[in-house]
Amino acid sequence: MTSGLIQKIAEFCQKNSLLADRDHVVIGVSGGADSLCLLDVLDTLRPTLGLTLTIAHLNHQLRGADSQLDEAFVSKLADQRQLPIFVETAAVATQAARRKQSLEEAARQIRYAFLWRVAQKVNANKIAVGHNADDQVETVLMHFLRGAGLAGLRGMLPLVEITALRLHPADVPASESVAIPQLIRPLLETWRNEIEAYCQARQLEPRQDFSNQDTTFFRNRLRHELLPLLETYNPNIRQTLQRTAKIVTAEAEFLHDHLAQAWQTVVRSESPERIELDLPAWRKLPLALKRSTLRRAVQTLRRSLRDINFEHVEAALAIVEQGEVGARASLPQGLMLTLNYHTFVIAPANVLAAPPLPDQPQLRQTQALPLNLAGVTQLPGTHWQLRIDFLTLEQANLNDLSQLGPWEAYLDAEVIGQQPVLRPRRPGDTFSPLGMGQRRQKVNEFMINKKIPAAWREFIPLLVSREQVWWICGYCPDDRARLRPTTQRVLHLKFEPC
Repeated sequence: MTSGLIQKIAEFCQKNSLLADRDHVVIGVSGGADSLCLLDVLDTLRPTLGLTLTIAHLNHQLRGADSQLDEAFVSKLADQRQLPIFVETAAVATQAARRKQSLEEAARQIRYAFLWRVAQKVNANKIAVGHNADDQVETVLMHFLRGAGLAGLRGMLPLVEITALRLHPADVPASESVAIPQLIRPLLETWRNEIEAYCQARQLEPRQDFSNQDTTFFRNRLRHELLPLLETYNPNIRQTLQRTAKIVTAEAEFLHDHLAQAWQTVVRSESPERIELDLPAWRKLPLALKRSTLRRAVQTLRRSLRDINFEHVEAALAIVEQGEVGARASLPQGLMLTLNYHTFVIAPANVLAAPPLPDQPQLRQTQALPLNLAGVTQLPGTHWQLRIDFLTLEQANLNDLSQLGPWEAYLDAEVIGQQPVLRPRRPGDTFSPLGMGQRRQKVNEFMINKKIPAAWREFIPLLVSREQVWWICGYCPDDRARLRPTTQRVLHLKFEPC
């Protein structure tokens, strides 16, 4: 019987490329049946594959004296098998309370970080843990009940980079110039009853963790209450859920490949605190990729976050699909989605989520800036300046005015007056946009119609004299200041780098 299970596990490892010749494997051993079976199987395969094995045991300090007995049991086991062992103690309950996490989640993060550190110390390239087929079924069901997407419904993977486990930033070990180990789960298609039978046949006496009977823990309730109930509806519910995980895994891999391509298309900028996505390009994506890009953005900014619930994603989806400029949606762990004209941004709520200021002339002061007529005026705090010349109408060449860039203007000097200034917009500012004759429009309304992001508007310089706006610089002059055949002097204004 035992040789048959060893062969089954070896074939599973070969099929999923879990083990290779001369691998150095750190084995997480708690003392329970799963980890004891895993250790025995890998120790049996060790001569054939030329494996190097190291045992790692974390004392979670959750079970009083039993935790100390578990540690002593595993240490004795390592001595009997003549294998090196690393033991560490962690106050998991204290850490969970400090981080406002469940005991299960805190224990998971601290345990994996410990195994990673051990792998670094011994230069191991693999970390093996004892998750079995029943664990997989419980995980899939747990994620289903919590409303997970494909990544959750596929359950645990046989092989994964340890960096993909979304550990707490405080736990992640420094890894400069050190190869990142892979986490493997050789027992993932081995059922719990097979493991228990193997231990009995091999005369292995695992430690009993009676906290596994405590139904105040969500996973234990699934194991002892919900799954037995579901078996009354479908006796093969465990096999069905396991099969579902395999199907979803293949589909998730397909979606992941397309997500990588879509990400390159829709992301305009990405930093550790802020991701900006192109709105028109995103809206063209299929619904599945819209949801996936939102999830990926959140997971990129909050790497330790494991679950993003459906409600968060759907609320954000609705805002980006149908919301007005400035609309916001709350996301997990203090993130906020903000909708702009041509983009939307995901960033912490306390980080400015508006698009960054463009590299164009900006007025970074609230008071008016006097201008050097027939000279150059530098815009304080920027690398831009405004050059002003006086010309005759003939020198202005009316035929070339249509070729001007947005930051250059020819205006009637007599209309503008002798003391123009640059200043930012003020409440109540109006002007007559070029081509609209004497029709007045609020400056703020003009900026909204031009889809200028709200965060930019206060930095746009206005050419003003006698409290009249003559030019929204970079966008539009006042119609009354345009050149006419009767113009005597021309005011030529041009912003340029300095």
